[in-house]
Amino acid sequence: MTITAKIIPGHGAASGKKGDHRYPGGTIAIQAPYFKKLGLDLTRYHPGTLNIDISPFNYQIKNPKYFFNQVEWTKHIPPENFYFFDVTVSYKMIEHKGLVYMPDPKTKTEHEQSKTTLELILPKIDEIIYGDIITISVNKNQLELLP
Repeated sequence: MTITAKIIPGHGAASGKKGDHRYPGGTIAIQAPYFKKLGLDLTRYHPGTLNIDISPFNYQIKNPKYFFNQVEWTKHIPPENFYFFDVTVSYKMIEHKGLVYMPDPKTKTEHEQSKTTLELILPKIDEIIYGDIITISVNKNQLELLP
């Protein structure tokens, strides 16, 4: 399924822009070694997330590419579950392959997201800014986008 989405500001936790002393360098940089041990290598991606607004769509989790249960990646919050789904982003007519990164809303204790926001892990995309419109494609068998 392919839709358009808008780049929006996130909480700044994933990239470390928030400056949270508990997560120097950001949560993705801290989580990446745990994910690698579980079979997902994130080294080719930018260590942060690109947040997008998919409204008027929301999502339904189907069959994630990866699901990690009760990952104890920090002492500051309880263990979390994580979902990852394939995504292809088209920006300025260039395609970028990546992942939808989704801490399980049932186990995530901080930085709640709306059902119309997705976080993407991608290679660094130069010049992309808040407000830009992108096209995303997801595998509806992994993550279904619902109007």
